[in-house]
Amino acid sequence: MEILAFGVQADEKPLIERAFAPHHPVRTLDVFLNTDTAPIAAGHEIISTSVNCDLGADVLSGLAAGGTRMVAQRSTGFNNVDLDVAARLGITVARVSSYSPYSVAEFAWTLAMAVNRRIVRASTRTRDFDFRLDGLMGRDLHGRTAGILGTGKIGEAFARIAHGFGMRLLGWDAAENPACRELGLTYVPKEELLAESDLVSLHVPLLPETRHLIDATALKSMRDDAILVNSSRGGLVDTAALVDELRAGRFTGVGLDVYEAEAGLFFLDKSLEAVDDDTLARLVTFPNVLVTSHQAYYTADAVTQIVSTTLDNVLDYIAGRRSGNVLVPRS
Repeated sequence: MEILAFGVQADEKPLIERAFAPHHPVRTLDVFLNTDTAPIAAGHEIISTSVNCDLGADVLSGLAAGGTRMVAQRSTGFNNVDLDVAARLGITVARVSSYSPYSVAEFAWTLAMAVNRRIVRASTRTRDFDFRLDGLMGRDLHGRTAGILGTGKIGEAFARIAHGFGMRLLGWDAAENPACRELGLTYVPKEELLAESDLVSLHVPLLPETRHLIDATALKSMRDDAILVNSSRGGLVDTAALVDELRAGRFTGVGLDVYEAEAGLFFLDKSLEAVDDDTLARLVTFPNVLVTSHQAYYTADAVTQIVSTTLDNVLDYIAGRRSGNVLVPRS
């Protein structure tokens, strides 16, 4: 049985092919699944998708009509999948419940340090042989406060790094993590965390109740010189409200690896096109903002784990087994 994988990055392709080779042939495509590309899946019982693939009602209906019965999502997030429609159509959906939390936590810290110490601006200057220090002053993070929204595995890994910096730790989550408490983290209401933190990092899933968790009110409650980092899901932040605050001269730095309207942009080369997203176009003009294209997870370690779990999900489906990775069970 041939497996069809959509949205495969060049670095990811050999890892997928090597993992699947002993079991089933796999065909990898760099295009993302959407209404235009869904017909390619016709005749494939099992497909694999990435987080920026469209698995809405129309696409799922097209997949079902073409014979697809299983979707193996190569990500933890699944907000791009209409699970109710998948269940109604009899399409099994599985995801990767977890992978290396260090990949994302370390990248979140990379963003935080880059905006704090003005690394991008400094690098651009030295390429032009401009070695002035004007405008490059950062600040010590030792002794300052890190606020961590979401203290699961990734949030915990982020907290451990913050602890190593000698920071005071504040956390917010529906369920407390004992390991974070052992680091000295204090759980507080979100409003208190935002008001007291010098660095705020987001590590929560995108759910209806967390969409725009950082909205205009939340942004206004943060310190004027705070650093905001989002390496989780773009929809957690109201980007238009963030642009308004940045335009007012607030925040030491903002590091974003995700963007709420990233589908159709991230993972693609748009350098020769006019991008019609005015919010994103304005966002990247601020000198204290660093935007990367959803690459926090993108280490050889994490991607290898993601591919391995995806293969397990496919083999479980074929064998009629069910694991904790299944979001919509086989009917």
